Amino acid sequence: MSGVEETSNESVEVKEDKEFDVEAEDHIGDDYFVDPTRYLFYRDRKEWADLDPVPQDDGPNPVVKIAYSEKFSDVYDYFRALLKNDERSERAFALTADAIELNAANYTVWHYRRVLLQALSKDLREEMRYITAIIEEQPKNYQVWHHRRMVVEWLNDPSEELEFIADILSQDAKNYHAWQHRQWVIQEYKLWDNELEFVENLLEDDVRNNSAWNQRHFVISHTTGFSDPAIVEREIQYCLNQIRKAPHNESVWNYLKGMLQDRGLSSQPGLLERVLELKETHCSPYLLAFLFDCYEDALENSSQKENVGEEERKETLRKALEICELLAQEKDTIRKEYWMFLGRSLKSKSGISGSSDDEPPEPSVQSSGAQEMS
Repeated sequence: MSGVEETSNESVEVKEDKEFDVEAEDHIGDDYFVDPTRYLFYRDRKEWADLDPVPQDDGPNPVVKIAYSEKFSDVYDYFRALLKNDERSERAFALTADAIELNAANYTVWHYRRVLLQALSKDLREEMRYITAIIEEQPKNYQVWHHRRMVVEWLNDPSEELEFIADILSQDAKNYHAWQHRQWVIQEYKLWDNELEFVENLLEDDVRNNSAWNQRHFVISHTTGFSDPAIVEREIQYCLNQIRKAPHNESVWNYLKGMLQDRGLSSQPGLLERVLELKETHCSPYLLAFLFDCYEDALENSSQKENVGEEERKETLRKALEICELLAQEKDTIRKEYWMFLGRSLKSKSGISGSSDDEPPEPSVQSSGAQEMS
């Protein structure tokens, strides 16, 4: 037979097979061939026929009506129906997963899921795996982090938390939600050991990580505290070392100031001298601002001490105004007006009458070109 004839016979056979398939489908029924990857609306599921969906009520005159997808409306219409009936069943629990997939920030769904977890005595370890997967996809979701905290409390087992949070922080070291959860876990279950080392490793990677600096303050405040002079000296030395690595890092200066604020910035022996020494090689607007705060603190304290002479107070004021001048005219010109204001305010508050001959003039606004010509 020729090639043409063979192809013709083949076509007839294929056609006959297709006709047989159509006939077979008619007998087997529609449900057998439902595509498992295709979404089946709840309204079309026989096992949900007993439940009347509750549409969202946007009021008679919605200003900006949200264009929900058909699937979203379907899932949440049945979710509201379950909530209305306070149904606590396996199908309700399964539906919460669909609702969370569509909107993982819906706190009502998460609350209802927690009610069902307890009512149905669900496996909380399995729930932890479910939560982990969602956080890895949406690491900055308030509701899922709160849900995780609740489940950890029910399990009374934080053993996996620090490692999990560290993994999340490795993707974004400044994730506020992860840090908040970490602080809760550490404080709730007294897991302070090695946390300072964890923080130091993060600061070694990025000395500008303000979240890690905040965690350092949190850990020390809740463990040794800052009342021991040896601890304070250790932290000052640590800060100065980090400043040498990155002089223009504001985070470390905030930490140093926050650590010393209660005891007074000018009260720490030798600190002012060390900062002035650092100024010669690692000057920055943050260093100068810290110096100004030190001088301001010294002036405030000196007004309450009888053994501090007027000339000494004048000298402290002169140094503070000199810092303002340097910041306004050279180091932080974008905030020139701010530093001018602080200088005037400090001079007014100090109550010091007159001024020494070598006191620098207060920063003044440059006159306009027209005024100069005039």
